[in-house]
Amino acid sequence: MPYTTHTQQAIPTSSRDEQATAQAELYTHLETQAEAVAPTQDPLTARDRRIIGEIIEVQPETVRTIWIEGGITVWVQFVQGGRLPFDRNWFAKRVAEVKATLPETPLERNERLSDELEKACAVFGLYYGEINWVSFSTKLFQNGHFVGFVGCNQEGWYTRPRQYGVNRVAGSAKDVIALLGVRAAVAA
Repeated sequence: MPYTTHTQQAIPTSSRDEQATAQAELYTHLETQAEAVAPTQDPLTARDRRIIGEIIEVQPETVRTIWIEGGITVWVQFVQGGRLPFDRNWFAKRVAEVKATLPETPLERNERLSDELEKACAVFGLYYGEINWVSFSTKLFQNGHFVGFVGCNQEGWYTRPRQYGVNRVAGSAKDVIALLGVRAAVAA
């Protein structure tokens, strides 16, 4: 009776390296596709991290995330690993105290003003050009026609119908747009 012996053949190293490279490329591609379909959003803003950092006396950029467990404990997770627990009521009280004393950064101010301007423009059916973020000012347009300038400085929101002239000041973006004589858009 013939006797057959089976031996295991070694896979060449180059084939294993190619397979590992191909697998890594596949995983990278899948992660890219997943991020494109459902981008992960950081639940904490820079301001949130500043507040947390102030409360627990760490650098804001070391805070990865926070969550509440069982409605009782606030956990703070750090970027380099590790986490700290805090009583929810104590943490909430400290957040309120720190928020009241923490000044708004220029970026936060610009984001707040930009949101207000966007909402006001929607009411009047306007759109705006590129915002000068240093002076927070821009041009307003309606149906392709220039309407005026609008911006915000230490005095508050201001507007003027021409590049040069006297600023008219009001308390909100919506109010200064109305000073230009623009009427609110009517839904058809």
